[in-house]
Amino acid sequence: MAKLLRFGHSAHGTWLNLRRPLSQFMRPALLNPLFAPLRALPGVGPKTGKLFDRLLAQGPEEARVRDALFHLPHSTIDRRSRPKIAEAERDIIVTLEVVVTEHRPPPGRNARGPYRVLVEDETGDMLLVFFKANHDWIERMLPLGAKRWVSGRLELWEGHLQMVHPDRVLDEEGLKKLPPVEPVYGLTEGLYQRNVQKAVDAGMERTPALPDWLDPAYARARKWPGFLEALRAIHHPQKPEDIDPRAPARQRLAFDELLANQLALVMVRARMKKLGGRATISQGLLAQKIADALPFTLTGAQSGAIHDIVQDLASEERMLRLVQGDVGSGKTLVALMAMAHVVEAGRQAAMMAPTEILARQHYERLGPLCDAAGIRLGLLTGRDKVGERNRTLAALIAGEIDIVVGTHALFQESVAFRDLALAVVDEQHRFGVHQRLALGDKGEAVDILVMTATPIPRTLVLTYFGDMDVSVLREKPAGRAPIDTRAIPIERLEDVVRGLSRALASGARIYWVCPLVEENEDLDLAAAGERFELLQQFFGDRVGLVHGQMKGREKDAAMEAFQRGETQILVATTVIEVGVDVPEASIMVIEHAERFGLAQLHQLRGRVGRGSAKSSCLLLYKSPLGEVARARLEIMRETEDGFRIAEEDLRLRGEGEVLGSKQSGAPGFKLAQLEFHAELLAAARDDAQLIFGRDPELQSERGQALRTLLYLFGRDEAAKLLQAG
Repeated sequence: MAKLLRFGHSAHGTWLNLRRPLSQFMRPALLNPLFAPLRALPGVGPKTGKLFDRLLAQGPEEARVRDALFHLPHSTIDRRSRPKIAEAERDIIVTLEVVVTEHRPPPGRNARGPYRVLVEDETGDMLLVFFKANHDWIERMLPLGAKRWVSGRLELWEGHLQMVHPDRVLDEEGLKKLPPVEPVYGLTEGLYQRNVQKAVDAGMERTPALPDWLDPAYARARKWPGFLEALRAIHHPQKPEDIDPRAPARQRLAFDELLANQLALVMVRARMKKLGGRATISQGLLAQKIADALPFTLTGAQSGAIHDIVQDLASEERMLRLVQGDVGSGKTLVALMAMAHVVEAGRQAAMMAPTEILARQHYERLGPLCDAAGIRLGLLTGRDKVGERNRTLAALIAGEIDIVVGTHALFQESVAFRDLALAVVDEQHRFGVHQRLALGDKGEAVDILVMTATPIPRTLVLTYFGDMDVSVLREKPAGRAPIDTRAIPIERLEDVVRGLSRALASGARIYWVCPLVEENEDLDLAAAGERFELLQQFFGDRVGLVHGQMKGREKDAAMEAFQRGETQILVATTVIEVGVDVPEASIMVIEHAERFGLAQLHQLRGRVGRGSAKSSCLLLYKSPLGEVARARLEIMRETEDGFRIAEEDLRLRGEGEVLGSKQSGAPGFKLAQLEFHAELLAAARDDAQLIFGRDPELQSERGQALRTLLYLFGRDEAAKLLQAG
């Protein structure tokens, strides 16, 4: 029963039919060899197994055979070039057939010099050079007069051809086993390429024939190999192009992973609809009071999103909606309007923010609007004093708080509601899906609204939020002036500081963002502490400092001083990236802008331009700029359209960086790379919807094969989590 509940149980309903045999929901025995511990393979063992766990394991689990097979090479070493010595190119990998003619050990038994071995063929000779090597080992490996094949990089040193520490020294039998093109894998300290290759080969030997889950006509049209054939082609490439993301084998594996993902999303969405929700209906009287208290009118996009949410709330189906909007598009107000409808219906709402600063800011900003509508607002964070926290908890369960704003403290077990109807999750990609589920389980059939200020490319919306309805806020409130964005070399730092003097004299408030808290000499990045001290020399107590290593109360105090104008320059790390709102701030300086991703630069720039003052953003960079960094800065100068910026960020960096999925619990991919495989995603989604429409129980021959696919890619365990996005 535990296996079944893990697959599809929520606190208020089970979306799989419990009367079916348990065996229908267990992983097919066919896949057991792939889910066996990697350390059980010959040649791995406990010690190497721990290194593989560090490299490949998901969370506390041990690495499995499947994890090694899905750990694809990132590049190759081409050993196909096998010229004569005289014809060999310099500074590339070559494999040469030679005869050992002379050993030249360093003089003296304990000498530290290199050990040289002279080898030759009919066209010339060269030296093999070994530093700090065991002399006996060299003599055994390269006996005088023996024929050997050596592979490595050939170079010219003081007029002599030499190969320093050859990658391979082989006899005839060894040469037969040398792959013409060697895959190169990502490693962890203590693990070597040969360890990974050995584990992959052992895993491939144990992999059974699997039923093909692809539509045969589609696979033929794309000229794709079978699943196992594709894995072999990538782990044993015959030419470097075989591992290219656009190669047929790589495309096949990417599509398999995308199909598993999309099918799981389609299934979860359908099951959630069957679960049913609770209709929450109101006349919109409280929302109208909030609208009347606003100094501006809602944008068309805001009104449209609110309309969609109210329709969802009134439905008998559970709401699961994503509101994504550009910086400053008014998502928080949309969420407040949604919560007001819930409160008017006599129920409660909760809003979860990723940081204490942001939670307190929401509480302060929403307070006057809630007062105008007669809505009782509460705050719950991890730093509340015991008495204060207990009073808040008692008020929640008694129904004396209508809306509670908080951090992850909201989903602790001690928090209970009288009747929670709506959970709003802000900056959702910063939370793990476990946390979102926990908040959704705090009431009966809780509707979930998630918001992100990171504009998300359409391909990523389909990938990560395919089971959600989506509202997009593209408009900005009237009166928002464009932000003047300039890229300036760091060598002009003194000019920038002088310019700030003039701005401060007119009352401006300024953010100065640095990428690190402490100096890292290797990367030569400015530390926030160091920059704070420098600016203090010019501007004294008008400079404040906030960074992630400060205690929470210290951070709050620094932010509050900046908000009140007690400090006019706030030196900060990216802790201020999301949500912090100081309308008086009109200048953003981003130091080492070349080190930031586009989405992050856009978020940081969005901290200014929120008031009536003319705003600017200075991107300080260190020369020379690389091609990607230059492209980022040019895009930032060209546009403030967050959706265009997000598409460019995806193209330049990949989906893991754009969404922060490496830290979030979002379903990151092993085999698919959306910057290369975006067009396959749409095809996978179409295929998944078609399959589910025809065979929702996956009972047909292809349906059974697709069940195997879901288990292979771990989407059986992900199904419950995917309910929360």
